Amino acid sequence: MAKSFNRHFQFLGSSKSVQSGRLWYPAADVYSTPEGWLVKVELAGVSAEDLEIDIQGNTLYLAGCRKDRSCAVGMSYHQMEITYSRFEKSLKFPASIEGAKVEHNFENGLLIIHLKKAA
Repeated sequence: MAKSFNRHFQFLGSSKSVQSGRLWYPAADVYSTPEGWLVKVELAGVSAEDLEIDIQGNTLYLAGCRKDRSCAVGMSYHQMEITYSRFEKSLKFPASIEGAKVEHNFENGLLIIHLKKAA
C-alpha cells in the first residue's frame, strides 16, 4: 500500500550537499488523515515572517528564507554546514486541495501544516 500511496506525491529537490547561498529543499513528510492532510517540513531556524505558503490546484507550495541572525560584526566563521538562503518545496497531492482550511505552526524546528477538507 505504501508504494501506491507514495506514487501520488512528487517531492521536488533533494537534501544533497548544498552550498550556502544556493536554493535548498527542506525535507517533508505527508500524512493522509480523516480530516484531510498533515504535512511536516524541516525548517529549523526559519521565522514565520520569512515563510510563504500557497495552494494551487493539487500543489502545496512553500518558499522562504533561512537567515543567520546570530552573526555579528567582527565575527568570522570557522566551520559552516547550515545553509542560510532561500528555500522552496512543492508537494503534489492526488486530488485538488484548493479550498482546504490551512492551519500551521512551528514545533521544535518543524513546520506543521494541517490541510482540512473543505466542507
